[in-house]
Amino acid sequence: MTESALGAAPLVLLELGEITRLTLNRPAQANALDWEMGQALEEAVSRIQRCEDVRVVMLGGSGQHFCSGGDFAFIEENTRLEAEQVRARMLRFYQMYLSIVDLPVPTLAVLHGSAIGAGLCLALACDLRLGSASARLSVNFVRLGLHPGMGATALLPHLLGSARARQLLLTGEVLNGEQAAALGLLTRVVPLEELTASADRVANTLASAAPLAVRDTTETLRAPLRSLLAAALPREAACQAANFGTEDVKRAIEAFKQKQPPSFVGR
Repeated sequence: MTESALGAAPLVLLELGEITRLTLNRPAQANALDWEMGQALEEAVSRIQRCEDVRVVMLGGSGQHFCSGGDFAFIEENTRLEAEQVRARMLRFYQMYLSIVDLPVPTLAVLHGSAIGAGLCLALACDLRLGSASARLSVNFVRLGLHPGMGATALLPHLLGSARARQLLLTGEVLNGEQAAALGLLTRVVPLEELTASADRVANTLASAAPLAVRDTTETLRAPLRSLLAAALPREAACQAANFGTEDVKRAIEAFKQKQPPSFVGR
């Protein structure tokens, strides 16, 4: 699997089998999404696509969290680039991570700890989501001075409907696992200590169904989402590119470093 540097741990762990396990592996950074991890995930997806024995893919995160969102070093770097360069960069960033939608079998995201921003969007791109009651979920882009990205404006309305999607996208509120399940963000919620066993049971149930029928059904169910993402991603990338040049984003970055809430000025 792709490694961040010679001798470094793989950024994405891949265990191929009928039940394939795909694990984000930057635990010291709460599995924050950066460019190199996106490349590793896209490579893992390509390997899975070439393996005919796979019946279900489980996506999880190592360490204390599923994924804390976009890496702040990556975000800060975008503030120093020209808008057109950022637009193209963000569109490619989305595409690497959302390659999960191109897997030919059902995908199950297993969420614990934080699933925030782009990290939550990665889970929303999966077919099913199982989470712990203590998990923290949010699409917090507006709290960082950013237009939502990573397909959030397509994934959330598709999953929850317009009204609930607007509530989450415009407020950036944080939900626990129980609240997320009540809204429909999680397919099922369980206590943290039962998460692994519950995820295994769901994966085994999926893997035991007729594989050809499951693959075809999965593709049929994803077809509307593919169309929504194709329309949403270019606009999200363009809006985020404009936002990265604002004072509000710079304020959010500084506030994050100081562990303080940002104060926005609208410019």
